[in-house]
Amino acid sequence: MKINNIVRFGSVVAAALGLTAAGIAAIAQAQTPPGPLKIAVMDGFSGVYGDLTAGEVEAMQMAIEDVGGKVNGRAVEILSADHQTKPDIGAAIARKWYDVDGVKMITGLGTSSVALAVRKVSQEKGLIDINTGAASSDLTGPACSETGAHWVYDTYSLAHVTGEAMVKAGGDSWYFLTADYAFGHALERDVSEVVKQAGGKVLGAVRHPLSTQDFSSFLLQAQASKAKVIGLANAGQDTINSIKQAGEFGIVKGGQKLAGLLVFATDVQSLTLPVAQGLVLTESFYWDLNDETRAWTKRYRAKKDRLPSMLTAGVYSSTLHYLKAVQAVGSADDAKKVMAKMREMPVNDVMTKNGKLREDGRLVRDMHLFQVKAPSESKSKDDIYKLVATVPGDKAYRPMNEGKCPFVK
Repeated sequence: MKINNIVRFGSVVAAALGLTAAGIAAIAQAQTPPGPLKIAVMDGFSGVYGDLTAGEVEAMQMAIEDVGGKVNGRAVEILSADHQTKPDIGAAIARKWYDVDGVKMITGLGTSSVALAVRKVSQEKGLIDINTGAASSDLTGPACSETGAHWVYDTYSLAHVTGEAMVKAGGDSWYFLTADYAFGHALERDVSEVVKQAGGKVLGAVRHPLSTQDFSSFLLQAQASKAKVIGLANAGQDTINSIKQAGEFGIVKGGQKLAGLLVFATDVQSLTLPVAQGLVLTESFYWDLNDETRAWTKRYRAKKDRLPSMLTAGVYSSTLHYLKAVQAVGSADDAKKVMAKMREMPVNDVMTKNGKLREDGRLVRDMHLFQVKAPSESKSKDDIYKLVATVPGDKAYRPMNEGKCPFVK
């Protein structure tokens, strides 16, 4: 009897100690602050697009500041990496971030071939990627994702805003100078459709390698085509170099026009107004549009003293909207719930007013057609654009039922 009583007593003590330990563990867990919410920006921070992407980390920091530095009691931590415009490197970085580092969202993702590779990894992991730099409209078409978004522009909107304006102005015959990878091909395809629909003709195209330095043979072919418009289906340093070398060949003086199909404010400053004047282009953000854009730019330049491009503003915008959605949901763990909230909430920030994130991942917002000022029209180094037209989002972007997104009914 005594032995049994001792055993029973020991069991009771052990149980009591177990409960106490569990209670202590629960209290300790409750007192431990949650780990940081990890978000990331990946882009081509070096090479042909390096000038465009500088400042994206600082823009992301601004978005975190604008939600108070924390979301649901969690600090927000930024990871960043250069994908070097290589799809395999981009996919490997994304996989490590998702699997090892616990990243919940990746933004940036310029270079369409990289963006498409990262999209596959994100779909596999069921996590969020928000493309701000990639242009291929396939990202909301055949390569759309239930946890993916396309934020700043795409080849369809660039084609319809810039392309239509050029055709209406009499540019009814085109020849393309095209970067030979996914982005360039998609942009040439989408602009060609616009030109043909408007009754114009595409006389041909020549493909150039990414980051080429010598455009002479390509420009000579474009010049020989006698097309009224030479469409530059490239970006970054490739666009800058092709415009500069076109000037050396006297292409514009000879009567042909250049259509910069993806040109950024930073490109124009690199070119200078005497070289770029008269160029027509499409952007979703310009620092001098209104008081709000001017105030945001002043704040941005305190962190990164350079003119913001629509890419830097896009990283700010996408990050801010994502963090607001996480806050509203109460957790970042369920990517589909966060994306549903992002679609439910209108997008309102410095570059977007009452924007709508569609089911296929396309953020529908106004796009602006600008013309580069002549030196005589400019009042300062940063005064480079005059607004020609603002195109509403429902006119600028492809209708969702035409995109062939697999899960959109």
